[in-house]
Order: sequence, then C-alpha cells, then structure tokens
Amino acid sequence: MNNIQTKRHGLSKSRLLLHRQCPKRLWLKVYHPELEEIDNGNQARFATGTYVGEVAQQLYPDGVLIDGDDLGQAMIDTKEILTGEKRPIFEATFQSDGLLIRADLLLPDRDGFRMVEVKSSTSVKDYHLTDAAIQSWVAEQAKLPLTSVEIAHIDNSFVYPGGGDYHGLFHHADISEQISGMKAEVPDWINAARKTLSGEEPCIAPGAQCDTPFECPFFGYCAPTVKTEDEYPPEVMPYGRALAATLRDEGYTDLRDVPEERLDNPRHQRVWRVSKSGQAELNSEAGKIIAALPYPRYYIDFETINPAVPVWAGTRPYMQVPFQWSCHTEAAKGVMTHCAFLADGQSDPRRSFAESLINVAGTDGPIFVYYAPFERSRMQELADYYPDLAPALRAAVVRIVDLYPIARDYYYHPAMCGSWSLKAVLPTIAPDLAYDNLEVANGGMAQEAFAEIMQPETLPERRQQLHNALLLYCERDTVAMVRIAHYFEGSA
Repeated sequence: MNNIQTKRHGLSKSRLLLHRQCPKRLWLKVYHPELEEIDNGNQARFATGTYVGEVAQQLYPDGVLIDGDDLGQAMIDTKEILTGEKRPIFEATFQSDGLLIRADLLLPDRDGFRMVEVKSSTSVKDYHLTDAAIQSWVAEQAKLPLTSVEIAHIDNSFVYPGGGDYHGLFHHADISEQISGMKAEVPDWINAARKTLSGEEPCIAPGAQCDTPFECPFFGYCAPTVKTEDEYPPEVMPYGRALAATLRDEGYTDLRDVPEERLDNPRHQRVWRVSKSGQAELNSEAGKIIAALPYPRYYIDFETINPAVPVWAGTRPYMQVPFQWSCHTEAAKGVMTHCAFLADGQSDPRRSFAESLINVAGTDGPIFVYYAPFERSRMQELADYYPDLAPALRAAVVRIVDLYPIARDYYYHPAMCGSWSLKAVLPTIAPDLAYDNLEVANGGMAQEAFAEIMQPETLPERRQQLHNALLLYCERDTVAMVRIAHYFEGSA
C-alpha cells in the first residue's frame, strides 16, 4: 500500500472528524475505501440522520436549500443567497484553507446568523462539539457573522400531535462558549490530517478509538479475526469485566485455566465449571417452576419500531411502538395452536395490536415471554394510552412468566459463552430452529422490514415478501420459547 503522491489534500468536515477519531481511518478511507465493511446498523444510522435533518428544514418553510453535489457551485450559490434578503439557509457551503463544510441550518439573527447543527441523538455529545468547532471556524474564516453556534438535538419528551406538526421536536442547545477554545485548534487538526495523507499507512494498533465515538468500518482490516485455542476467554463471565481484566493481566487467557478459588460469584463458578467439563448443566428447579404452572399456556413475543421522528399522533421520539405479535397457545401438554398479528404499516398499529392481543391471551393461564421487562413495558404503555383496554392489559401483565431468569439461574451450556439471550440458549436446546436461514433474522432486521413496509413507494410484491418474512421470524421466537420451556420441564 505505497505510491502515496505528495499533494495538498482537500478536506471536508467528515474527513477531519475521521482523522480525529483515528488517523489510520482517514488514510484508509482515502486510499483503500474498498476495505470498508459497512453494516446495516451504520446504514440505518446514516438514513436516520438524513431524515432528521430534512424534518428540521421543514420547520422553516421560507428557507432555501443549497442543493446538488457540485461543491464549487454550492459555494457560489451560498455567496449569492447571502447577498440577498436574509432567510434560513440549508446546507450553506463554505471553504477555508482547503477545508470545506456544509452547515445544516443558518438561521437569520439580529446581526448575523445562528449556525445550527442538527443531530438525531437526544442530548449533546462530546463529538458534537468537535463537529461544531470545525463548522464554525470555517464559517468565521469565510467572514460569516455568527451570533451563536447551536446543536439541535431530539427532545424525547416531545409528543407528536399529528398532522405533520414537528414544532418542539428539537431542543436547541447553545454551545458557543463550550467550543470557543476548540476553534483555535482547527488549523492544527487540518495540518495533522494533511500530514497523515501525505505519508504511508499509519501504524496504529486497535484500541478504544475503534468504536469511539463510532464503530470503525475498517476494524476487520486492522484487527482480523484470528482463530485461537482459547475458546473460553475470561470475558465470558457475565458482569465480570473487572475480574476478567485482572485475570488477563495475570496471564490467564482461557477461563478453564483459572483456579476455582479465584471465583466467588456462583454464576461465574457455573460458567467456569461447565466450560471446563464441556457438559451442559440443567438444575431440576427450572422444570419444577414450569411444571407447577397451569394450562392453558401462552408463549408470546412482540416486535416494535422506534423511529427517531414520531410517525403516529401520541407517540414520542424513539418510543417503542409495537406492530407485531406471535402467540403459541398450549391448551394441554403438547396441544398447540398458533395465532399472529402484523400491522399493515399504513396506520397507527397500537390499538389493533392491543385488541388482538387481549383476544388471543384469554383471561387465565401463564403468559411466557423471554425477558419480561420489554413486553411488560409495552403492555403498560398501551394500557396508559387506551383506558378502555387498561383492565384487560394490566390483568395480562400480572400473568407474565419470564423464561429468561429461569434460564439464567438454572441452565448453562458451554456454547452459550456467558450469554443467556434467546439466540444463545436456543441452539443448545433446539439446534434445528436456526435463524440464519431467515430473511428477517433479528429484531433490528424486523424494524427495517416494517419500516420498508410503511414506505408508500414499496411495491405490493415486496410488501408481501416482507410481511411473510416478519411472520416467520416472530413465529420462530415463540416456537423457540415452547421448545425451551418443554426442555426445562423435562428436568423436573
């Protein structure tokens, strides 16, 4: 990876921020972008940020957008608009010392403009300050009079009234004082980035910078997975990070080599014991708990979506809105039926979700879930919003039985590697119920699939494909709970 040409590199704010995180990340981005591994989570985050910015622009209907990818023209257009009547400007484009920026919002103020950077987070983060310091330094070098520099972040107490009215969605935090000293450092940051780009690939070992403030898409290149014989590192101990660090410092790279007397926590002892023996342990107490429960039994799983910008009246930013459930009902031992609900994505799903759930869950018998705080919270939120449905929903909440703590307290298999998540436990009990052959294979993918269903431009054929994939995924979760409960009960 040589042949670096000596030249003056143009920089954008984004590139400078990459360098601030890690010089090697910027170097690879410029010279070897093909090494990037962009996952769906990063793409979803970028898409959310873009949409949040568009909503912020809509709050200023008299504003003008500096559009297009021709940055030279964008700077010309910005200059021309600034010579006219003052009005809000979106994506105003400036350059100084070869560093180019595009400002999210410039809002007219008494003797100049308020520069506002729009963020999809619910608070001001440290890296936002670096971002804003770069933006404002370039703008000031370009002789733009700034009266304040602000971060407009999501206010998660905002309740959407409907009708496209998003006034109040953003909280504006004035950070002018916080970044006043940082701006003087920007020229040094520019020079450091150019020096990096003029040299060979930086030799920087993986470390905390690899995921702070964001996960680096070049991590797979910088730290390729190396297969070792240490199948069970000390880190597999749940909530044992400090102890694991101590053990590593002492030279222990495999939990099985750690002396038993070093472990005081009973759960750590069980993980150590099972890892060392290679044999799963299932305490019969798990089976006794389940065997004592009556029929009918209900196995229920929810899927939710939590958009940064609320879609339905009465919802808040990032609120978990349930749109799907699956339920396996066991009338007697092994006598099973299945029902499901999936919203159409065209209207608020909550009431239909709640009414159909009440109908399927009956009035008596345990309701099995895996990690009850999630389902319990959604049901309580629905009860708060729909008073007429509250008695039935709250009665159902009381019947919830959580399989997660039963598994955590009484079962462990060496392949679980310190995790009791459903997807860690299931392969050790029912390996035939895999998720990797499903189009929708986890909760994040379920959110993305439903978001696509909600889009008006999604074709009917694609919408049906996503509909079927969501039904199959959610059903897999409740089948999984049935199999786990039966396996535990067999130990009684």
